[in-house]
Amino acid sequence: MPQRFASQHTTSFSALLSQLGCSLAITTYDTGQLVLLRARGPAALNTHFCALPRPMGCAADAEKLAIGTGHQVVEMRNMVAVAEKLPGDVRHDACYLPRQVHVTGDIDIHELAYAADSTLWLVNTRMSCLCTLDREHSVVPRWRPPFISGYDVSDRCHLNGLAMRDGEPAFVTALGTSDAPAGWREHKIAGGVVIDTTDGSTVAGNLSMPHSPRWYDDRLWVLESGAGTLITIDPGTGDRRVVAELPGFTRGLAFAGRYAFVGLSEVRETNVFAGLPLTQRTAERHCGVWVVDIRTGETVAYTVFRGDVRELFAVTLVPARHPHVVTPDEPLARSSYALPDEALGDVVPEDPRVVRFQRALALARSQRFDEAIPALEAVLAEEPDHVQALYHLGACHIAEDRWLRAVDALSRCVAIRADHAEAQNSLGMAYSCLGDWETAIERFEAAIAADQAFATARFNRSLGLLRLGRYREGWPDYECRWQLPSFERLVCPQPEWQGEDISGKVLLVHTEQGAGDAMQFARFLPIVAKRCRKLIVAATENLKPILQQVEGVDHVRLPGRFEADTFDVFCPIMSLAHRLEIELDTIPAAVPYLTAPPDLRVDPVPDRGRPRIGFVWRGSPTYRFERQRGLSLELLAPLVDLPFDFYTLQTPLDEADLTRLEEFGIEPLEPDNPAKTHFGRTAACLGQLDLLICSDTSVSHLAGAMNLPTWILLHHEPDWRWMTEREDSPWYPSVRLFRQKTPGDWPAVIARVRKELELQRFPTERD
Repeated sequence: MPQRFASQHTTSFSALLSQLGCSLAITTYDTGQLVLLRARGPAALNTHFCALPRPMGCAADAEKLAIGTGHQVVEMRNMVAVAEKLPGDVRHDACYLPRQVHVTGDIDIHELAYAADSTLWLVNTRMSCLCTLDREHSVVPRWRPPFISGYDVSDRCHLNGLAMRDGEPAFVTALGTSDAPAGWREHKIAGGVVIDTTDGSTVAGNLSMPHSPRWYDDRLWVLESGAGTLITIDPGTGDRRVVAELPGFTRGLAFAGRYAFVGLSEVRETNVFAGLPLTQRTAERHCGVWVVDIRTGETVAYTVFRGDVRELFAVTLVPARHPHVVTPDEPLARSSYALPDEALGDVVPEDPRVVRFQRALALARSQRFDEAIPALEAVLAEEPDHVQALYHLGACHIAEDRWLRAVDALSRCVAIRADHAEAQNSLGMAYSCLGDWETAIERFEAAIAADQAFATARFNRSLGLLRLGRYREGWPDYECRWQLPSFERLVCPQPEWQGEDISGKVLLVHTEQGAGDAMQFARFLPIVAKRCRKLIVAATENLKPILQQVEGVDHVRLPGRFEADTFDVFCPIMSLAHRLEIELDTIPAAVPYLTAPPDLRVDPVPDRGRPRIGFVWRGSPTYRFERQRGLSLELLAPLVDLPFDFYTLQTPLDEADLTRLEEFGIEPLEPDNPAKTHFGRTAACLGQLDLLICSDTSVSHLAGAMNLPTWILLHHEPDWRWMTEREDSPWYPSVRLFRQKTPGDWPAVIARVRKELELQRFPTERD
């Protein structure tokens, strides 16, 4: 799941899916997810994420599902028998399991469609053609526009959409008619075309970035994405009619009954999307799925996404109410089997003990820990030395924050099998959560001794070493993060900088992990800027305004494809400490090193003659440790009667938050919509405060990097960078740390904060 994700929907959206008896599969390539939208009752909507590398085109029917990813096509089949056995409180009526992964190479696959004979057709955008697949080749080109003279991988016309008619390819969309490499970009605003594949004729031209052609209800439908519209086109005359104008970049289209399901994306602030009719028509643009009544053009339902998901590609109807999709790397893909009917009669009945353990394991893997724990204990009651049951029991207790019980189960496990690397690693995690980091490191080392290639254990050991301030030992292990599935390394032909002389070269530093990590390690950018000829930083849009102010940074650009000669070497931002051989006593702590853009203006905070204090009490709801590190707004109640002016930079805020903030007399400084803010704006707001009190979030790093007095409220076992027991930070001179003495005891932390506030003396004059 994306790091930050939230969604809102009209009740009519889920009611409509229920009425139609279907669900939606949506691809969002910018966050690497296939998203299933499934109705859960008449008013609720269930959102399920499946991680895939850059998913784009998607085709589905009752029996099969195909997804085009970065350089592969993953084909799946529906196994109803598996669906019936899936755990959970909702009955699944379809389960798509991978059956074939076809490596196409990087051809920028766009739309996919099944023909009447089940042949899978795909839009090969880089080669400007339609293709099919066979066993021997990457792809088999089958058709190309008449103006394309030959095949290469230069994306000449940006062929992107495919419409089937009577089970055969009938129409395609392209963003231009160029035969030159990337030539479509010159006329992107109004150079789009719809082409009839049967004779190569142009059905319609002068379209603004057309996508998603469909033949439905004896009409040709197209999304004119650059205008944010759903239109119909007469194939004979080229006449077009606008059916609906929508608040976003329209891309991804599916039909059911009289309804069109239209995908919307926020327009990116890049040259590719500059000057579009959509950007001139509406300033507020959304990412989500809008449902349009094709008879009237009215919007009857919608789902809007917030957070990291900002661009959608495919919107595909799945003919099942509650389908499940299993990605190739999931355990269920390894434990499910489909055999021919004639072989089923010879299948040997399973051992009941094995069945009992497998059921308990399924409960654990579906995170139903309250059921999994007694099920595993029942297995151990009959087989006390069942190593895997002990291991998974310990893992369940860790997931439920029952550290001592986890230590008991996992210690019994490694007593039987000392070379059980996973159990040793989990035991180390349990000890780390108990605060016994020396023992934790010993367990991680035992895991590594059992499996020298165990990257997870090496990474966990690095966190322990860094927490204890043993940076020289910790940084090399920290590089093992790139071997973990949750980290995606930059793939490019240029080498990674290892600390060698690059005085004559261009260095690209790219951000990674969370925004707070990027801001913490941005302190190293002025240092590396002096070691290279030019420094380019690749960062997310919300970080760009502050990183482009950092000394020595020549240019900040958004992530994406770079021209081959843009840079000579690269380095992930959180590897800079290792490359620079930073130790605890050599951390550069010159502050401020982050500032608000000088030309940025925000509403001034009223000067009422009292100190101005800001609050942030929670971070991303999708962060896996948010329930430990975040507070509830109610916990701040003991502070708000003090003689200060209180503000909040928390975003987003729900209705309950707004009500309670009004009761507390706390004024919001950030806009309610997270899409309307960025860290440059946050920095400008922080610059008007005297003190920030916050949980361990990205805003705390920004405040520390700005040298604003900042009090960070830490849970019992916080992140490695805050070390152990210290009340100050070697990373930020202006930061004070307020730690939980016992797990979950936030009231005691707030009581200490109140006492310190009562003693605090603030400057009487402002700069």
